[in-house]
Amino acid sequence: MPYFDAASSAPLHPVARQALLAALDEGWADPARLYREGRRARLLLDAAREAAAEAVGCRPDELVFTPSGTRAVHEGIAGALAGRRRAGRRLIVSAVEHSSVLHTAGAHEADGGTVTEVPVDRTGRIAPGAYAAALREAPDGVALACLQSANHEVGTLQPVAEAAEECAAAGVPLLVDAAQSLGWGPTEGNWSLLTASAHKWGGPAGVGLLAVRKGVRFRTVQPADERESGRSPGFENLPAIVAAAASLRAVRAEAAAEAERLRGLVDRIRARVPELVPEVEVVGDPERRLPHLVTFSCLYVDGEALLHELDRAEFSVSSGSSCTSSTLTPSHVLRAMGVLSEGNVRVSLPRGTAEAEVDRFLEVLPGVVADVREHLGAPKPAEAAPGPDPDPEPEPELVVDSLGKRCPIPVIELAKVIGEVPVGGVVTVLSDDEAARLDIPAWCEMRGQTYEGERPAGRGVAYRVRRRA
Repeated sequence: MPYFDAASSAPLHPVARQALLAALDEGWADPARLYREGRRARLLLDAAREAAAEAVGCRPDELVFTPSGTRAVHEGIAGALAGRRRAGRRLIVSAVEHSSVLHTAGAHEADGGTVTEVPVDRTGRIAPGAYAAALREAPDGVALACLQSANHEVGTLQPVAEAAEECAAAGVPLLVDAAQSLGWGPTEGNWSLLTASAHKWGGPAGVGLLAVRKGVRFRTVQPADERESGRSPGFENLPAIVAAAASLRAVRAEAAAEAERLRGLVDRIRARVPELVPEVEVVGDPERRLPHLVTFSCLYVDGEALLHELDRAEFSVSSGSSCTSSTLTPSHVLRAMGVLSEGNVRVSLPRGTAEAEVDRFLEVLPGVVADVREHLGAPKPAEAAPGPDPDPEPEPELVVDSLGKRCPIPVIELAKVIGEVPVGGVVTVLSDDEAARLDIPAWCEMRGQTYEGERPAGRGVAYRVRRRA
C-alpha cells in the first residue's frame, strides 16, 4: 500500500533500524556514570551529538536532544523569551508556523506577552522585508522571532537567510523550525536557534533537536538537572538518539539524488492533477518548495470522504480540510494563504517511492473525486459554469440558506444557483461553517465571479457573491 504522508512521519530508515538495535545492546547504561558501561554509553551519546551538530551546522555543545520536536519548539521559544525578558515581551511569528509554535505563542499571550503575526502570500511565503517591517513597527521590545524553514502543509520554502539578517540587524534572535527540511539539507543563514524532529527524516519518534547558538541569551524555564546542559531534563533515550543521528547522516548522503528524483514525480502530479480532475487548485510555491510534497484542493468535495476513498484504494495521504479536523475549522495555513480548503489533499512522498505508485495514484484519483462529488450532489463541470439566463426573467438576488451544513455543501449550493441570477445579480449564502469564509471567496476566484464580502446574519454569516460571468 503506497504511503504518501512522509510530511507527517517518514518510514523508519534502514540505517535507523540497524543503529537502534545495536544501541539497545550497547547503550542501555547511564551515560553520566563513570563505570565501563556508562563510559560506553557516553561515547555513543557524544558521537550522536557530533553527527547531529554537523548536519545542523552548529557546535556539538550548542545542541541538545529533547523528547520530541514539539518539546524542542516549546523549550526553545520559552527559554529564549525568558532569557530576553528585559529586551521585551513581543514574539514575532509567521501566519503559517507549525501548531507547536502557535500554541507556544498563545501561551505567551496568556502570560501577558504580545504576538505579531506576519502574513504570507497565496503561495504561503512571507514577503521580502516582512520581518524587518514587523520589527520596525513593533510598538514595544521584541524578544524573539520565529520562522519555519519550509511549510509542513504546502511545502513552500521560506527566505530564512534574509529574515535572519533582518533580525540580526535589529539585535533580535531568530528561531527556525527546520522539522520538514533538515533531512534535505542544512538551514542557511545566521539563525540563532533551530529545532527539528527525527521522525520527519526517517529516524525514530521521540527524539527532537534544539540548537542554541553561543551568545544567545537563554534561560531554561522548567526545573533543570545535569542532563543535556540543563535544557532538556530527564534520562536520555540513548538508543533512539543514536538511531536519529545515524539516519540523519544517511539521508543527507542520499538527499541530492533523491530530491531530484522525487521532484520529478511531484512535478508530474502538479501538472497532471489539474488535467485529470476538473475544478482543482494546486497550492504552494511551484518552484521554491520541498522536493517531495504537493498539495491540491478539489471543489465540491468533502475532504474526509476523499481521504477515506483514497485509503480504500490503498493510498495513504493527508489533508488540511476542516472536514477532516476535529476542530471543524480549515487549516490555519490554507486560511492564511487565502486558498481553497475543501477537498484538500497533501501528498508527501517518502524516499524510495516508485514511479509506478505515482502513476497508479494519478489513475485512481479522477474516479475517486468524481464519485465523492456525485455522492454529494455536486454540479457536473458543464453545469458549474452559468449558462444563458433562464426564461422568465431571473431574480436579481437569491438567498441560499446553508445554515447547519458543513463544507463543501454551501459552495455546492452556491454553484447550483449562480446561473439563476442575471449577470450583475447577487447570490447571498447563509452559512455557519467556518470553512465558508475561506472557500466561498476561493470559489469566486476560480469561477470568475465577484466576492463582495460578508456580514453577520443571525447565528451565521451572509456571504455576498455577484455574478460576473
